[in-house]
Amino acid sequence: MNILCIKRFAIAVAGLAIAVSASAQKYSGGLIDKTVAVVGNEMIMLSDLEEEVQMMRAYGTMSDKSGRCEILETMMSSKLFLMQARLDSIAVNNDMVETQLRERIDMLKTNFGGDEEVEKQFGKPIYKLRQEWKEALTDQTLTQQMQQEIASKIPDLTPYDVKKYVEETDPADLPMVPVKYQLSQICIYPDREAANLAVKERLLAIRERIINGEKFSTLARLYSQDPGSSRKGGELGMASKSIFWPAFSDAAMALKPGIVSQIVETPDGFHIIEVLEKKGDMFNARHILLKPEYTSEDREKGFHVLDSLKTELANGAVTFGLAARFYSEDPASRTNGGQMADPASGSTYFEIDQLKPQDYNAIKDLKEGDVSEPFQSLDNEGRDGNLVYKIVKVDKILPAHPASFSNDYTLLQDQARNKLQMDAINNFIDSKIKSTYIIIDPLFEDCDFEREGWYEKIRK
Repeated sequence: MNILCIKRFAIAVAGLAIAVSASAQKYSGGLIDKTVAVVGNEMIMLSDLEEEVQMMRAYGTMSDKSGRCEILETMMSSKLFLMQARLDSIAVNNDMVETQLRERIDMLKTNFGGDEEVEKQFGKPIYKLRQEWKEALTDQTLTQQMQQEIASKIPDLTPYDVKKYVEETDPADLPMVPVKYQLSQICIYPDREAANLAVKERLLAIRERIINGEKFSTLARLYSQDPGSSRKGGELGMASKSIFWPAFSDAAMALKPGIVSQIVETPDGFHIIEVLEKKGDMFNARHILLKPEYTSEDREKGFHVLDSLKTELANGAVTFGLAARFYSEDPASRTNGGQMADPASGSTYFEIDQLKPQDYNAIKDLKEGDVSEPFQSLDNEGRDGNLVYKIVKVDKILPAHPASFSNDYTLLQDQARNKLQMDAINNFIDSKIKSTYIIIDPLFEDCDFEREGWYEKIRK
């Protein structure tokens, strides 16, 4: 669903079978189900494999015979880690399991339209599905924890270790460092208070029309700025409350069907809501979303201030850092003299794809020390960001270059450590294949497995 008010959240899908159909793929001879692999005391059924294939299909991954071979090899490798985790009595991270289980169930309920539809799709009651998925997620989490345990045994690398890695690695395999920019900014916001007041007045007028008898759906099609739902009369569809902004879901859950809410503010803008149906912690609602809009007068005022500051900077009357501290309205950068930092990593260096398009277009032709012309951009607040006017100074440009020991030590240290961790994990798998009782059904004897050791385990 393309709904602006839905929160962003990531749902891990690898390793958990959420088949959109309970039926197994039929193979030649009418085969429906059988054991296709035994790994120690763990069995992999054909139906288990086909559920994984169904899951891959649901997420757009190819699932031909070659795909089945890759999935089977991944499942067998996972069993090796799982067995070792149990031998080592690794305690599962229950909080992670419960979080992933809740997100998975919320996603399915939203996609299929509630508990009943999920039960119908999978042919099992929700409590049973919850048990099965919790068990699968527990195994998946134990597998991941075992891999992390193996990787964590790699010691910290010294400069000598990193230098040796660079000398022994083909230059073509060393990373290419893209061009990076260090930037400072001065930001001026338009009159948000006036814009917010104006949009609230518009929304109140629309609400009044609905109360006086006009159809919510008709006005949503005409005025709502949520492109995903406006064409459907503002209807969002039955979904779990957890996938919406809290203010939105709290307001919706408090409403009786047919009642139009007061104005609700979220990071996406301002809404009015009408609930159509509620089931437990799920609801179907209509909404109309309006966002604050700014005038050419706002732009002119902002650009005038920034033009004046740029003139002062060019005359040497003030430094950029001092001007940022006094005039910039961006709280995140003004205290650092305007220096921009990635909110996710804290790094003050930006690659091109980390910059907003408006920012990159403004600085792409500048040299170190240059200051851009005033331009309109977006900040990092809300889903799409709030409108802001700014000038940007290019503090430093690091040209694209092959990673070198002297200039990119941390990057090379990370790559060297990652390689050692992957080597340790691969060595673990190879050694366990040799020492573990494994049988693979000849149905997969033509597979192009990545590891040679599997071929010795195919039952002839």
